[in-house]
Amino acid sequence: MGGSVIIEQLKRERILELLNQGQRLDGRGLYDQRSLSVETGVIPKADGSARVRLGDTEIVTGVKIQPDKPFPDLGDKGILICTAEILPLADPSAEPGPPNEEVIELARVVDRGIRETEMLDLKQLVLIKDKTVIGIFVDCSVINAAGNLFDACSYASVAALLSCMVPKYEIKEELPVLVEGKKSKPPIKTIPVSVTMARIGDHIVVDPTADEQACMDARITITSNSDGNICALQKGGSDGFTVEQLIKCSEIALSVGTKIRKQLAQLM
Repeated sequence: MGGSVIIEQLKRERILELLNQGQRLDGRGLYDQRSLSVETGVIPKADGSARVRLGDTEIVTGVKIQPDKPFPDLGDKGILICTAEILPLADPSAEPGPPNEEVIELARVVDRGIRETEMLDLKQLVLIKDKTVIGIFVDCSVINAAGNLFDACSYASVAALLSCMVPKYEIKEELPVLVEGKKSKPPIKTIPVSVTMARIGDHIVVDPTADEQACMDARITITSNSDGNICALQKGGSDGFTVEQLIKCSEIALSVGTKIRKQLAQLM
């Protein structure tokens, strides 16, 4: 048995010991998030940007907005695409090159949370139906990976979209032409908030750290909208949840999400 495996087992035993006492390694309660700070306008040349620190996890997100061709079957809607990358300096295991499965999942979870809550009214981003629409591209860069990248990237993406400005385009001879100096707020309909929880043994913890993720049995990310409706869900890990645990996770996600949403709403 390798030394790293033994260390992980000892770490799990210590974490479980604390959880049985209602405690965590960093002193938080089981359902408490780490401190969240949100700063916008951090990339001057972007149409919108944000830096989020969730505990020691740090994300920088930029938004690029430009005319584009619509998807073939969605000619009456604008485009929304979310991507993610973990910079090599963010984590010892991160490597340059094409995204691996974990990074692809990260981008998809962020994208799905924004898309399924219908945060943006994409129908208002059409310039010429079936031909030209406004494309919104959201790029997340992980600066420091210290656990729960799903929520940190989601908050950074939402903050960047809430604070972005959409350039105005006029159609001349069926081509989009930028109107200098004219911008408007994006068509925001709701504020999505994701809450990620991990199951370690029989315990559910909110906003798991890297150490907690390393020894978790299962993970779930639940995204709700401003009306308190659950719109997206993603499960991960090697095991699952009981029905009772899923109900509890849903309740926690809505409760924690309400607090985070109030903080994000201040950016509008």
